[in-house]
Amino acid sequence: MRNHRFLFLFSLAFLLLLAACGGSSSESTEASNEDKSEEQSKETEQTTWEKVQEKGEMVVGTSGTLYATSFHPEDSDQLSGYDVEVMREVAKKLGVDVKFQEIGIDGLFAAVKSGRIDAAINDIEITDKRKDTYLFSEPYKYSYTTMIVREEDLSGIETLEDLEGKKAGGGATTVFSDIARHFGAEVVTYGNATNDVYLRDVDNGRTDTVINDYYLQSIALKAMPQFDLVLHPDIRFHPTEQGILLGKQDQTLQKKINEALAELREDGTLTKISKEFFVGKDASKKPEKEIREIEGVDF
Repeated sequence: MRNHRFLFLFSLAFLLLLAACGGSSSESTEASNEDKSEEQSKETEQTTWEKVQEKGEMVVGTSGTLYATSFHPEDSDQLSGYDVEVMREVAKKLGVDVKFQEIGIDGLFAAVKSGRIDAAINDIEITDKRKDTYLFSEPYKYSYTTMIVREEDLSGIETLEDLEGKKAGGGATTVFSDIARHFGAEVVTYGNATNDVYLRDVDNGRTDTVINDYYLQSIALKAMPQFDLVLHPDIRFHPTEQGILLGKQDQTLQKKINEALAELREDGTLTKISKEFFVGKDASKKPEKEIREIEGVDF
């Protein structure tokens, strides 16, 4: 089965997940050096879309290391994953080919802004701060944030407020670590650690929780059943929306991509791709469960 086949790859890639899907607020809020007039923005925007049409190809940045959204299946040099396959279907709808450039999450924002690539897709969360500098497509994924905790006692955490004084394993500058700090937790960061290191530390009590995306946390636990860990059954917070990242001037490309995504949602393609990569779950639709909004954190 797909999950078992990709277990080894996922283990290697999870560290990058911790840094990638929440994203760094400093990278995402990079201010523009100069203001552009509406006329100049329109001219640049038209050039971007016309370039894609003229070449018959859209250049899209993605990390290639983020299971299960952008990764190389075992024994393959061909990219796959939820985000990658969604982008391929969008390109088909636009009548162009797609060429992926593998770029680390920190470099994706700069590459879009400079025009080095036409778009980026890598489980990138849509936030108000990022929208000050970039455009996003309509969401192709909806999710929320969860905690991995010890099964026997839920790591002594009954509410988010119980994070005070706890230790949360994660990336130093992610949204997830910002949330942990907001509630008084100490964030424990790692070097080039793999998934099993994060989970083992929660299991043995060195840390108390890992805070991250619901779908990706679910896959992590399935991939590492040797640990006595669970997703917290009662705590669901910080609803998220992921979109395709575009330059601030790319209104026409944004419109075209949104039209393609609407068709893919309507004909069930997004649902089909999501269920393939997210263990039968449909991440293309908003969760129906009640999810707590986090106040006081500047996303």
